[in-house]
Amino acid sequence: MSSKGPVSILTDTTLCTGCETCVKACKEANKLGPDRPRAGQGPVAGLSVSRYTTIVRKPGDRSVRKQCFHCIDPACVSACIVGALQKTPEGPVFCDYSKCLGCRYCFVACPFDVPRYEWEHAVPYMRKCTLCRERLADGGIPACVKECPEKATIFGTRDEMLAEAHKRIKENPERYAKRVFGEKEVGGTSILLISDIDLGFLAWKPDVPERPLPELTWASLKKVPPAVLAVGGVMAGVYWMIGRRMKMAEARAGSSGPASADNPKASGENRKEDEEKKNA
Repeated sequence: MSSKGPVSILTDTTLCTGCETCVKACKEANKLGPDRPRAGQGPVAGLSVSRYTTIVRKPGDRSVRKQCFHCIDPACVSACIVGALQKTPEGPVFCDYSKCLGCRYCFVACPFDVPRYEWEHAVPYMRKCTLCRERLADGGIPACVKECPEKATIFGTRDEMLAEAHKRIKENPERYAKRVFGEKEVGGTSILLISDIDLGFLAWKPDVPERPLPELTWASLKKVPPAVLAVGGVMAGVYWMIGRRMKMAEARAGSSGPASADNPKASGENRKEDEEKKNA
């Protein structure tokens, strides 16, 4: 893995032909198998547990690749209440499946709608691109980058990829929008894109802030465990109070209720009083 700083992928959407060679390479590298659509939802569309990267096609036969953006300060990591999601200093955001509860807080926190779950399993885990962290550890590069025939996606340190992105925009101002997608949004991402069209359909919306989202998500999600405990305590208290009242009501009915077959003690006391009056 690079020792010069966090790594990054730069995707030039103007070079992408939509061949899905990157998708195939990712599937093979991660042993994802054939596409598995969710029951009742037809063919796979977008990211899934069997498709960590996908090609999004727009009108006019435009193709743009989408994957996890590996945020510099990821909201999903902040939202994970058990620490299953982790961000490495080199860039990748990955999940430790020995800790994952399948709670879906990361799905709610992600501004790019990336995490996917194994719904066909009784306890689904979160699945997404890991930036091929095992390959990086061995000195390799992500499978999707290695196999791209058009070199639409390249790999290096984040500083190198930012410099290359700005260089292409400066040298070809008529070809690109004057923006590097992922440079500043939500504190910056490890996946950078340059394009001649707006990429709002990838969740790069105008209202996505530049400030890191954990500042917002943690302020709310850190209250979830205490809230759960508080609600549980209240429910336990209510259960105890109702049970106590029912027992007290049963006790009163058993000791001083009207004479009946259901209250033999009261019937016996009434008969004793009648006999005493007769003898008097």
